[in-house]
Amino acid sequence: MTTAPAGALTMVPPGVVLLAVAILVALLPRRAGHALGVGASSVTLAWMWVVPSGAHLGTEFLGFGAVLFNVDEFSRLMGIIFAITGVVAVLYSYASEAESVQTGFALSYVATSFGAVFAGDWLTLLFFWELMAVTSTLLVWHYRGKAVRAGYRYAIFHGIGGTLLMAAILQTYVVKGTFLFASVPGGPELAGIAPGLPAALAAVGIGVNVGFIGLHTWLPDTYPRPHIAASVFLCVFTTKTGVYGMYRAFPDGHIALAYMGGGMAVFGATYALFQNDMRRLLSYHIQSQVGYMIAGVGIGSALSQAGAFAHVFNHILYKGLLFMTAGVVIYRTGEESLKKLGGLARKMPITAGAFTIAALSIAGFPGFNGFVSKGIIISGSHYTFGAGPLPIGEFHTLEWLLLLGGIGTFMSFIKFGYYAFFHGAYDGDVQDANRGQSVAMIAVAALCVFYGVVVPTSPLASVVPSDLGLFSILPFDVTSDTVVSHVYETYTVDHLVEGVVLGVLGLIGFALTKKPLSKLGRVPDVDAIYNRAMFYGGRGLVVGVTELWAGVDRAVMRTVGTAKQVGTDPQSAVQRLGFGSADQPVQLRSGIGRSAFVLVALVSLALVVLLVA
Repeated sequence: MTTAPAGALTMVPPGVVLLAVAILVALLPRRAGHALGVGASSVTLAWMWVVPSGAHLGTEFLGFGAVLFNVDEFSRLMGIIFAITGVVAVLYSYASEAESVQTGFALSYVATSFGAVFAGDWLTLLFFWELMAVTSTLLVWHYRGKAVRAGYRYAIFHGIGGTLLMAAILQTYVVKGTFLFASVPGGPELAGIAPGLPAALAAVGIGVNVGFIGLHTWLPDTYPRPHIAASVFLCVFTTKTGVYGMYRAFPDGHIALAYMGGGMAVFGATYALFQNDMRRLLSYHIQSQVGYMIAGVGIGSALSQAGAFAHVFNHILYKGLLFMTAGVVIYRTGEESLKKLGGLARKMPITAGAFTIAALSIAGFPGFNGFVSKGIIISGSHYTFGAGPLPIGEFHTLEWLLLLGGIGTFMSFIKFGYYAFFHGAYDGDVQDANRGQSVAMIAVAALCVFYGVVVPTSPLASVVPSDLGLFSILPFDVTSDTVVSHVYETYTVDHLVEGVVLGVLGLIGFALTKKPLSKLGRVPDVDAIYNRAMFYGGRGLVVGVTELWAGVDRAVMRTVGTAKQVGTDPQSAVQRLGFGSADQPVQLRSGIGRSAFVLVALVSLALVVLLVA
């Protein structure tokens, strides 16, 4: 395999360069290090725009074909949004007084995520997948305190997930004889994970990263714990790289993935509504929004998968902005709970404005970027475009799940905004975001509006907007599908009515539930069961093993002591067995003849046993 003619752009993968930059950021003075981080991320963004599609860096590893850097429409899109995040998140880190070492860990996390999404084979993807888990764990642990235990649980989850994915990859190699993807020369038969057990293992392994129901608790457990700037990085890379990995594993979709995505959308929005901790609420909404992406991948049509990756792009923007606004509130007030805030819009207008844009974006209100991509996925759930796994009409239940998740999203962010910014008053002198934080938030807020208003207004020749050459790089041509009459358009009367109705229902729902929600304590999640089960089960196992060892040790030592005592004073041992007495002891001595007879008898018996055996 040879390297495609792309010159210096493919000689070294961007992830390797960013790893080197991460080390320098940690070692340099704080201002210089963060400036280098912003500059390196900006250069990487330009790199993603100009590197030619189809370029790849191939090699061999232990006799296996490997592609360390592979550029196609999917990896380029992921690289662009990852690089944008790198620029604004490093700037936000500097403005939020993050230490250089922390930002170095964060950039190493970015670098390993780049390595995963630009991998052209499963071995390379798995290598960076596991490094991504390591670097993100270090980012969490750096904050110390409660973040240490949360990071430990986080590492266990991702260690198990990575192990399952590795098993799936190895079994796929047995079936296909290669680790390569279909996106590099080799033919379409290389696409995806092998069906059967490998597919099930891959779904669960990747499902840890994307937050499948029951495998999701590391999200709300971990992301509220570290530094506010660390949360901005964490909310972006692991789950979205998981969506990318899910598409690589299931390029034709799967019905189980589709309905799991719908369930995640509802489950995450519901549990978010129960939360008062701001970052915990946002963490549950990561699961909910990733559910839309997984549903799009699972449906398997051109329309739904285009929507899934457009939603990856948009979600990173508004979710990063939401964590930045929550972080500014924490930075200025020191409070994490919505119950201890109120009326901040008057004192923090920039932060409140940025939050409002991000909240309307995630809820999918018309005019904001979430409306564009979420609408594509919902439409994909009731149209069949391309080679979806089910015929027309089979996804109406999924469509209702996605719509219900949308109502829950509106309710959650009405609650967030109401208690943090618009209801009551906060006691204390509070300043708005500082200059660096404001620049980062305003830039991302502008992109949320830009991709919601400017891009979709032109007539659409394909499934996604094409004016800026961004979403158009996705390799889906809906006009070539059989149901041409349903070519997707963003701003239609039906879609506008749908977006407004969901918002109205969310407002009504919050008004009806506001009082009972205000009295609600912490609602337990499934980790309340298996955290205790693991803790007490692990402790019981340790105690059982140690007590068993102690019991065996005591028994052995008693046996040795008894044998020693018998050998030292056999006469007393016989007397304790009831034979003889001190006045009339049993004669234990034997003559030479009897002794020789017993010895010969024992040797003869041993020989017979050996011969028979």
